[in-house]
Amino acid sequence: MDIEQWWPRLAQSAREWLVANNGDEVPSEIVEEIEAAGGPGLHDSWWGDEVPKHHSMPDTAVDWIEASANDEPTDVP
Repeated sequence: MDIEQWWPRLAQSAREWLVANNGDEVPSEIVEEIEAAGGPGLHDSWWGDEVPKHHSMPDTAVDWIEASANDEPTDVP
């Protein structure tokens, strides 16, 4: 499921954290919430292939969150 589909399903507090900390490593609690909302899970390759796994969003997701936070178009290629 793409970010624009699971984003609205996140708790407001999770969305606020992701906007305020956009580009930072995502804590496992928020990763679990993203998974519960239909997004990528803890071990999904979407988070990258680092070992140990650091849950940092891909650039496209960081860009999407920034655009969304700024009320800009959020077109995802």
